[in-house]
Amino acid sequence: MTIDIRSAALAVMLATSAWASSAGADEGLSRDALFDDQPSADQPSADQASRPKAPEQAWKGFAQGELARTTADPAHWSKARLRLDLSRQGQLSEQVKWKIGGRFDYDAVYDRSGFYPEAVRQDQRAGFALRENYLDISAGDWDFRLGRQHVVWGEMVGLFVADVVSAKDLREFLLPEFEVLRIPQWAARAEYFKGDWHAEMVWIPAPSFDEIGKPGADFYPYPIPGPGGTVILNEDLPSRKLANSNYGLRLSMLKSGWDVSGFYYHSLDAEASFYRQVTVPITTPVFIYRPRHDPIDQLGATMTRDLDWAVLKGEAVYTDGRRFNVTRLSQADGLVRQNTFDYALGLDISLPAETRLNLQFFQRLYADHDPDTLQDKVESGASVLVNGKLGQDIEGQLLLISSLNRSDRLIRPRLAWNIQQNWRLMVGADVFHGPATGLFGRYDNKDRLYTELRYSF
Repeated sequence: MTIDIRSAALAVMLATSAWASSAGADEGLSRDALFDDQPSADQPSADQASRPKAPEQAWKGFAQGELARTTADPAHWSKARLRLDLSRQGQLSEQVKWKIGGRFDYDAVYDRSGFYPEAVRQDQRAGFALRENYLDISAGDWDFRLGRQHVVWGEMVGLFVADVVSAKDLREFLLPEFEVLRIPQWAARAEYFKGDWHAEMVWIPAPSFDEIGKPGADFYPYPIPGPGGTVILNEDLPSRKLANSNYGLRLSMLKSGWDVSGFYYHSLDAEASFYRQVTVPITTPVFIYRPRHDPIDQLGATMTRDLDWAVLKGEAVYTDGRRFNVTRLSQADGLVRQNTFDYALGLDISLPAETRLNLQFFQRLYADHDPDTLQDKVESGASVLVNGKLGQDIEGQLLLISSLNRSDRLIRPRLAWNIQQNWRLMVGADVFHGPATGLFGRYDNKDRLYTELRYSF
């Protein structure tokens, strides 16, 4: 099954634009109400691309201490991190605003302990990362953002479906909060607002890619192992040239209470494909892998609807060109091209006693499915999140994400104590279960207990 994704993208954009034009007769929210840039303290919102807000002159951010102990044999300390995150906003004029930000990390486990390989220790001992650093320029119905920035096109709980632009720091898998996981992109973004619809164009001349760490790290995404062993070579990052740019277009609108969007995105895949070579030094094949990033095209849509008693969310993405590892030795590079269709549906329900219940169902469908990928043609899963107050200043949360094809799951209980206005203490656990080839089961021996103390300012 093949789809001309560029033609399909044009059709979706034209259809969305036509629907938006007819929405003027419907009662809707203002541009500011629909596309306001109002991220929470811990996570940017899906429409963070909105009109710039009034500047904040003071430095803001957080300082955080994190401890984690892996409980599986051999038990060991896996994190003792200090993190400082700083940002500041200001303006040069009414039409030109700016933001700068950076993050510094130091982890004593990778400095003082000899448990991890030297390459892992060097990679995760300490680091400084530029966060959002950009200029915002307003010109009538147009807004422009130039620089390092988050571009968030989707927001499901614990999942990245339509959030295709973001690169991710996966050295702790998907466990950190999304504000920590997301890696900003160096981008030029233009947005146009008209009534209740919104057009967004993004160009990324120097894309960022997923940070997967080094072999030997707790959450390194190892490919299919070789019978005689596995060797991982250094990641092959694409050269910096215009031909390797990412670019995309997104149209959003509000009609009759439905907040919908459609997008097309071309990119060098932020997720690495592991290219394989096979050597037979004696009698048993050894697999030699090198991570690389291939071009892909993605066509997607999102929708949100307030049902009064709950908020309904949905996201869907068709991906053309992504490659997956296979087990058979006859495949020259160990990869097959498998176009996929991913979607997720979720309900966010407000319950009495300040309790929140989130339910999600998600699926991935493989076109021209190759069984040697060790995945079923249709992979299904579900998640349940319960969050509520257990006292005046104590909040409890339980997240369960599970495959419906096999016994493969992640369980995350957590308690948070808001000690004072700017202080928060968290304790929790990450429990993995499943087969070695499962999304979560491959980390079955990485269960951990953790605590975090954060001061926000």
